[in-house]
Amino acid sequence: MSDFLTSNEWPWRLARTVAQGVLGVVVANLDLIVGCAVLDPTWRAVVVALVMAVLSPVMAELGAALPEGGDGDE
Repeated sequence: MSDFLTSNEWPWRLARTVAQGVLGVVVANLDLIVGCAVLDPTWRAVVVALVMAVLSPVMAELGAALPEGGDGDE
């Protein structure tokens, strides 16, 4: 988990970007998944951007909170 949150090597950066994109799309389509109100496609793009904008600092804080020298899996 430590590598995923803190490493700047290309496979870990790619994995973080993919995870953020998947979560953004799931949240933007939550209305269709649940089956209630339907959002306008313009608002879906805004929701995806907002989710990704919030996830970046959250993941940075989680990485900063990991104990030094540990991988966080204990």
